[in-house]
Amino acid sequence: MKIYDFEGFPNPARIRIALAEKGAFDKVEFVSVDVPGGEHRKPEFLAKNPGASVPVLELDCGTTISECTAITEYIDQTFDGICLTGKDAKESAVVHMMQRRAEQGVLDAVGAYFHHATPGLGPDIETYQNAEWGNKQKERALDGMRYFDSVLANNEYVAGENFSMADITLFAGLAFADFVKMEVPAECTNLLAWKGRMASRPSIAG
Repeated sequence: MKIYDFEGFPNPARIRIALAEKGAFDKVEFVSVDVPGGEHRKPEFLAKNPGASVPVLELDCGTTISECTAITEYIDQTFDGICLTGKDAKESAVVHMMQRRAEQGVLDAVGAYFHHATPGLGPDIETYQNAEWGNKQKERALDGMRYFDSVLANNEYVAGENFSMADITLFAGLAFADFVKMEVPAECTNLLAWKGRMASRPSIAG
């Protein structure tokens, strides 16, 4: 199987962490897509993912799967090791709920700020920007950080007692925030402590 991505970007990082957690990093072939150069918008890539985003998983049969949650589900069910998407119906539901909150409330909000309220990937890629919207999303991201600080006051991990893809998504969002120089509010001590713990995991520390 192949993973089409651009190393260092937040969503590709989520899949690389998931693979590392499953001990399956060497089971896939990584194919670099030059996103800053616009390769993701060319017909050859759009045939794999009309959404023009990375990562994309391509199976040996030719099936292509985009969206990080879908790719993570496939990885989780294909390889042995730690369970990333929940061991039973209840845990799976909570993981998916918290993952989506991390995605919408932090990762995507930071992304909107980056693409709309900063130079982003440059004028050739950022063909439409709305700075007011981008700055509003920065506020949303900070609110999201405060929400997860409250969650982590009582939980070791984002979705409860076990590490899951919800933790991966939130960590990727905070790493993206670091990149765009958006600081976690100082009062979010639970979130900052969690971030430190996550950074020391072998799948993240590298």
